[in-house]
Amino acid sequence: MKKIVVASSNKNVISAAKKANSLFPMFFSTTFFGNTDSIISYINYEMPEIKVLDYTSEGIDCAQILESINADAWLHYGGIIAVCKDRESVRNMEMLKDSNIISVMTVSDFEDHFGRLLRILYQNQKFLFTRGMQDIIGGQEEGRFVCGNDPMDIRFYTNFLVSYLFTTNRISLDDRDCLQMTLMELLTNAVEHGNLNISYKEKTDWLMNGGDMMSLLKQRSEDPKYRDRKIRISYAIRKNVSAFRIEDDGDGFDWRKMLEKKSGDSEMHGRGISLSKQFVKKLAYNEKGNQVTFSIANSVNTSNSVPGIMKPFDAIEYADKEVVCRQDEMSNDLYFIVSGQFAVYVNKKYTTLLTPNDMFIGEMAFLLNDRRTATVRAVGSNCKLIKVPKTAFLSLIRKNPHYGIFLSKMLAQRLENQAQTTYAVEQKLSEIQSVIHK
Repeated sequence: MKKIVVASSNKNVISAAKKANSLFPMFFSTTFFGNTDSIISYINYEMPEIKVLDYTSEGIDCAQILESINADAWLHYGGIIAVCKDRESVRNMEMLKDSNIISVMTVSDFEDHFGRLLRILYQNQKFLFTRGMQDIIGGQEEGRFVCGNDPMDIRFYTNFLVSYLFTTNRISLDDRDCLQMTLMELLTNAVEHGNLNISYKEKTDWLMNGGDMMSLLKQRSEDPKYRDRKIRISYAIRKNVSAFRIEDDGDGFDWRKMLEKKSGDSEMHGRGISLSKQFVKKLAYNEKGNQVTFSIANSVNTSNSVPGIMKPFDAIEYADKEVVCRQDEMSNDLYFIVSGQFAVYVNKKYTTLLTPNDMFIGEMAFLLNDRRTATVRAVGSNCKLIKVPKTAFLSLIRKNPHYGIFLSKMLAQRLENQAQTTYAVEQKLSEIQSVIHK
């Protein structure tokens, strides 16, 4: 069950949220609050996947709530929908470029589109997870989205993909911003100049005359000639690289001319493609110009952010083969993996390799106040850990009890995954044995 919190006292927003939730009662659970402190407390302890912040509601300080979320991006990230009173407020909110906000809507937009957003989330459930609880099978994932020409769809899917890559340690904070810009630019081109056949001159004239681009898009989308056209977004996420393909149903365009533009050109638009090429690898169009592919290099064994409660502690760098802790020694410090790889040995036999996706080293001794159950050594370069003494950590937990709940959930999920893996191995062994004894 995925959790939604709605910070609103606006009857229209509350009604729309309830109506949308009723479409997926077994998948989403929605809670409503009209008080700032109650909302922040709920977010801290329950860590809801979707947070609706209604800036039209009196008595709710949405700016304070957003600030609280951004204060610890490791724990609270993604899934924020901002509701504003008018188009101007929407534009001002979008200018903040807050990476946690996946959509900014007016109240009427929220009433019309929130159900569709939940449907998208329901159909793409792997994009709704808590950091550290994802199960990356073999590090290889492929998928495909199909959407219409609504800019909101583009914003949704872009944020889903970018947030997913960031929170699974595939891209850094800087890379996240670059990928966000690239996807938005290329998808916007696919809608405007591909499916809706809006020329660069037509767009320029419209904007120069004070026109609202959203109005032009809506007007063109209602034309029977264009309204059924779709955009297909494909992705293939591997260990070292992630590749993307965007295809529209349009007639194509002169992409060579656009690639020749420089990011410093004085034109009011049309520089995005050349700018995107600076941030990604192998950006290429098909001859027609209605399909573009590109790839990015993934970060390997690099953690993108540090939990807020661990920021007071310095990261310690370990040389190749340097010992972090030894089996049977009396120590119960907790280690947070910042970057690199760490080999685990039990009775001098290698058992596993830990990376930033494993988050922690030494949690068993830490929790049980026991001797170390294994020896851990650094492997290769750029091996960094944050060492947190138990007494200091417990003091921090008392001040931030919601972290204790999060870590408990994470450890419980890890145990569940291990149980499922063990069961799968036992089933496979049973199948092999049955074949042998036939």
